[in-house]
Amino acid sequence: MALALVFPGQGAQAVGMGSELAAAYPAARAVYQEVDDALGQNLSGLIRDGDIAELTLTENAQPALMATSMAVMRALASEGVEIDKAAFVAGHSLGEYSALCAAGAFSIADTARLLKTRGQAMQQAVPVGVGAMAALLGLDFAAVSAVAAEAAQGQICQAANDNDPAQVVVSGHKEAVERAIDIAKANGAKRAVLLPVSAPFHCALMQPAADVMATALEQVEIKTPCVPVVSNVSAKGENDPAVIRGLLIEQITGSVRWRESVAEMVGAGVNEFWEIGAGKALSGMIRRINRESSCKAVATPADVAAIVEALS
Repeated sequence: MALALVFPGQGAQAVGMGSELAAAYPAARAVYQEVDDALGQNLSGLIRDGDIAELTLTENAQPALMATSMAVMRALASEGVEIDKAAFVAGHSLGEYSALCAAGAFSIADTARLLKTRGQAMQQAVPVGVGAMAALLGLDFAAVSAVAAEAAQGQICQAANDNDPAQVVVSGHKEAVERAIDIAKANGAKRAVLLPVSAPFHCALMQPAADVMATALEQVEIKTPCVPVVSNVSAKGENDPAVIRGLLIEQITGSVRWRESVAEMVGAGVNEFWEIGAGKALSGMIRRINRESSCKAVATPADVAAIVEALS
């Protein structure tokens, strides 16, 4: 068995995520305290029993999802399940920061601060209402790239997330994204829907946020990860801190190459994926990319216990 650990991105957040784990494992509970201390914010209270609209704000959702993923990692470690069991780690968009943290490239405190900054910068890069994102279902990346190019008409419209063979997300100016929806439907898309997001992520409109992150990342030490981290931008396992820093800056405006990232891991022999933290969206994508892959969502004490039992 070759194993990869994958970490969810924005959209997976839910009030109460990680609560059972924090109650069962002091090590998991300590992660939330570390994040609260790093941010000077009671983020753990918001995660535990706050308002979903406030939790969904980009600047809260990003560190909250990372904290929940790291709580799972600490719970696994306290049961003797260490990251060196994995051949690769990878994360979807902000999840790449969780993957880097899990692999020891960033401290939890630095990751929390970086994601707070990233969330704020991404939110502030484009005035609300100017940009949009849409999921186009039933067309592959090449087809969606052509749709985006036709829809742009002098504005920004890019294929932003290559999630799986039949789900690609476009991002850019709202009018251009709306044109892309109509063009995609005319070109045989099964569905094309606007996403409930607050900004057009992973397109050229995010350049101001990329500039902010370039400065923020310069001020943080990136250590060599203990397992290769598959980059959203390169879709390859990376372990050079200087390269990782550059790719994280590029990631803000670049496409999330998730389909290719999973294919890269499968090609290297990975046949089992553990989705670490909130939700099961990545497991669904992975199964659509490679039907032979085994996927386990790890989010609760019961999930941790099942893994410990399976390994014993």
